[in-house]
Amino acid sequence: MGPIWPSYFEDCSSVIFMVDSANIAQVSSSCIQLLTVLSAEALRSASVLILFNKIDMPCNMGLVEIKSLFRMDDIIASATQPITTLELSARSGLGLQEVLRWLESTTVK
Repeated sequence: MGPIWPSYFEDCSSVIFMVDSANIAQVSSSCIQLLTVLSAEALRSASVLILFNKIDMPCNMGLVEIKSLFRMDDIIASATQPITTLELSARSGLGLQEVLRWLESTTVK
């Protein structure tokens, strides 16, 4: 789906980018996709939420580990957008309240 994403970027004020934290084989691919999204001209000022999903899985990577693999500190430091990272279990709803608070705080009123 990544190749068609730019057709949806126009007039976006926020972006939610979800990462499967239980799939270590896809970390580099996810990071490349994230960098592509962050470098899109149409999203230069969009608020970005990066969700690390599947924290309820026994084989998931911890937040510190996955942020290190993504080099999140470097990405956040060089991005033009405000970036927030959160952990989530879409299955159980753990972390959903924080996501909803982020959505509420970034919604244009």
